[in-house]
Amino acid sequence: MRASRRTNVVLIVADDLGYGDLACFGNPIVRTPNLDRLCEQGTALTQHYAASPLCAPARAALLTGRYNHRTGAVDVPSNRGLDRISPRERTIADEFQSQGYATGMVGKWHNGLHSRQHHPNAKGFREFVGFLNGGMDYYQWVLDRNGQTELFDGRYLTDVFTDEAVGFIRRHSDTPFFLYLAYNAPHAPLQAPEPLTKSYRQLGTLSEEVCCLYAMIEQMDAGIGRILDTLARLNLAEDTIVLFTSDNGPWLRGGYARHNGPFRGGKGEVYEGGIRVPAILRWPKELEPGRTLDAPIHCCDWLPTLLELAGLRRTGELPLDGIPQRRYLVHGKPIGPQPPRFWQRNRYEPIAHSNAAIREDQWKLVWPMREGADRKEPED
Repeated sequence: MRASRRTNVVLIVADDLGYGDLACFGNPIVRTPNLDRLCEQGTALTQHYAASPLCAPARAALLTGRYNHRTGAVDVPSNRGLDRISPRERTIADEFQSQGYATGMVGKWHNGLHSRQHHPNAKGFREFVGFLNGGMDYYQWVLDRNGQTELFDGRYLTDVFTDEAVGFIRRHSDTPFFLYLAYNAPHAPLQAPEPLTKSYRQLGTLSEEVCCLYAMIEQMDAGIGRILDTLARLNLAEDTIVLFTSDNGPWLRGGYARHNGPFRGGKGEVYEGGIRVPAILRWPKELEPGRTLDAPIHCCDWLPTLLELAGLRRTGELPLDGIPQRRYLVHGKPIGPQPPRFWQRNRYEPIAHSNAAIREDQWKLVWPMREGADRKEPED
């Protein structure tokens, strides 16, 4: 065993998981015992904000520490390249890799599809297995492993991603590592192991969509339990930061309507329900267990914060929008006045619609959703 270990990081991101989709954040129905355990052993962040109410832009901001509009990822359509992170951007994986870390990504990328310069292997991830666009069938999946195609083998996709994450941790247990595990659960298509879906269906109070969605969350939770157990068995838990969050709020239309905490709105909207998402941070070496922190934290903060927690200095030169939050997370002392935070969801084709918000201190201004009527052609 090494005399001194560098800090490992496991960043786990769920897909379209809302503030009210976890038992430890107040859901009385869904079963998430392992995320509950993570919460008991770590810190729950009750005012954690995604950078966007949509997948690709939110992920770009998380990975770069910069507002998504700066990165080039302004929307979700991969076929038009609107989800791409610009080649000039330096990701958190670039930072860790340049300082001797093994870097791996497992799961949903959704930040560039058509060019090798936008592939995860070109954005700091030495190892990648997952898919590049915004969605994938959970049973008949097609994955990319470092540029090579792999076809479905009968396993449920969430379990595949868990298997790959566990394998990465085991392979690099003797070296410092940064792992980005981006589950696509509980994003559509709604597909889950039938026994779990049936157990929620038997309650008789939920739509079929929500029964399946909660089953998807429960299966993801089981995978997270395997990851936590792997860290413990390898004697890595003490030296490993585990951060769990979601990319944006939940889709709530039609049969998807469900508990989303006390918040208005959901995916696609800059109301709290679309951008305030659960976050749990565990680091036994430095953080006291069972805490709740209530000051706002933005997902752009994680790049400088995780580097600071790991004792590393950022080497990128582009200005960040995120601010390091170590003092607050470790000592519970806010860093002082927070900068204003901005959100904008916009699309121009085929139908123009957008909404935006700014929050400063306890005040938030929302420019509500506007669709179609105000669209102007470029020459106008």
